[in-house]
Amino acid sequence: MTTPSPAPSYLTGLIGTGIRPSLSPALHEREGDRHGLRLLYRILDLDVLGAGPEAVGEVLRAARLLGFDGLNITHPCKQVVTAHLDELAPEAARLGAVNTVVFRDGLAVGQNTDVTGFAQSFARGLPGAPTGSVVQLGAGGAGAAVAHALLTLGTDRLTVVDTDEERAASLARALGSHFGKGRADHFSPAGLKSRLVEADGLVHATPTGMETHPGLPLPVELLRPELWVAEVVYRPLETALLRAATNLGCRTLDGGGMAVFQAADAFRLFTGREPHPERMLADLADLVGAPAG
Repeated sequence: MTTPSPAPSYLTGLIGTGIRPSLSPALHEREGDRHGLRLLYRILDLDVLGAGPEAVGEVLRAARLLGFDGLNITHPCKQVVTAHLDELAPEAARLGAVNTVVFRDGLAVGQNTDVTGFAQSFARGLPGAPTGSVVQLGAGGAGAAVAHALLTLGTDRLTVVDTDEERAASLARALGSHFGKGRADHFSPAGLKSRLVEADGLVHATPTGMETHPGLPLPVELLRPELWVAEVVYRPLETALLRAATNLGCRTLDGGGMAVFQAADAFRLFTGREPHPERMLADLADLVGAPAG
């Protein structure tokens, strides 16, 4: 009698801080089940390990020795991790930020699926939204990816605002080099009001609003009904920012779509299998107790 071949197995995980509430394990493992894979997804929370973002290289090396097939990287390690990799895919190199690492043929290769993740979520969740002028809060790893996605989607003028003004200026310069002079600039938080008055939309790309970083990233009075508001945070799915924007009558986009689409792209990189994004969106809705849509 022929013994059935064991299901292909994969060991994956997530490195970041304050990530114990992450739904990435469930999203990846449920999708793995649908493909008949034995996929295990572990949380490697630097807070639990008592380490800072500078420890990402050490954790990465340990995971590699333990036989991990790949890792997702999140706040605050997306930029720090680049120094600890053997190669960067072209998209990740342009961004200077990595959210997915694949271990293959003895190499640790950095990828970025945040760009496509946000672009797909935006097209799905805010169809027809005007993108002439957009203000973005946050110039970190997620911010760099979202900025690239917005300019690729056709934003004419993107203003990057960050509490670290040099980081915002650096991102704006990099965007200008890639997309053309005048497409991106930066502004201080003090000038946010003047830029939002003439903006079509606002994208929030900082950790503020996460369960572990509660609060609002800007004064509510700066919002107005004509403004669409997009969020990258997805735990909770309705952040304080989105709740305030919805109450004002703004069109909004939660961070759930980006979380799912970037996870689907990472799943493809980890396993070589074609993911089912619509089923993964349904998984997310089930996990957070929200209606699918």
